[in-house]
Amino acid sequence: MNVLAVGAHPDDIEILAGGTLALYAAAGHRVTMAVVTNGNVGSPTLSRDEIAAVRRAEQEASAALIGAELVWMDFDDEWLFDDRPTRTAFIDVIRACQPDVVFAHGPTDYHPDHRISGQIVVDARIPAAVRLVETALPAADKIPHLFLMDNVGGIDFAPELHVDVTSVMETKERMLRCHESQDTWLRAIYDGMDYVAFMRRQAGARGAEAGVTWAESFREVKTYPPTGSAALLPGTVIPAASAGGAR
Repeated sequence: MNVLAVGAHPDDIEILAGGTLALYAAAGHRVTMAVVTNGNVGSPTLSRDEIAAVRRAEQEASAALIGAELVWMDFDDEWLFDDRPTRTAFIDVIRACQPDVVFAHGPTDYHPDHRISGQIVVDARIPAAVRLVETALPAADKIPHLFLMDNVGGIDFAPELHVDVTSVMETKERMLRCHESQDTWLRAIYDGMDYVAFMRRQAGARGAEAGVTWAESFREVKTYPPTGSAALLPGTVIPAASAGGAR
């Protein structure tokens, strides 16, 4: 199975779905991490070009930990907009990856790059499979299933499905720790914020909801044609409405 996760910034995917991707990779599925913006405003000391290069190298290291492929879309951080060239780029990512399953940000997350990138993924998934939507690549052979990732901090997000990531929590944390420059930036701008501890709080809270130690949470996109199937998620999946029972 081909799995595509689209994150707005370097480290977003690791925080919200790194464990789930590690489970897919361990089961032998092809995993692709597409990072939309290049993080080129997130440094207290480096230039835009310098920090973008650092963020890319860190993302490459993170993806390598689980053998994931990386698509670096290289849009400017904080300046993502839904226009024709941007949507075309997203369509071509889907066409290049031919995913069976896609993960994207939801519409209520705190950051505009998150909300906009997620909406473009939702809007691009069908055109990606339409032959006469002409881009540099031929149409995808299927419309992929689509799941929305939890919001950062779990704020304003009602999970439908929890994935137990307890067995790969160490891998998830190692992936996140690859983003050393993000740690420096968050400590500078958010008064000493520890982003690994932040991630662990969210994964622990979702785990408590699911009755496991660590979990990541998702929603199925409610649109036509229907996109979701919990059976496409890896490992142990716990419906949020009945956290005591596992698939």
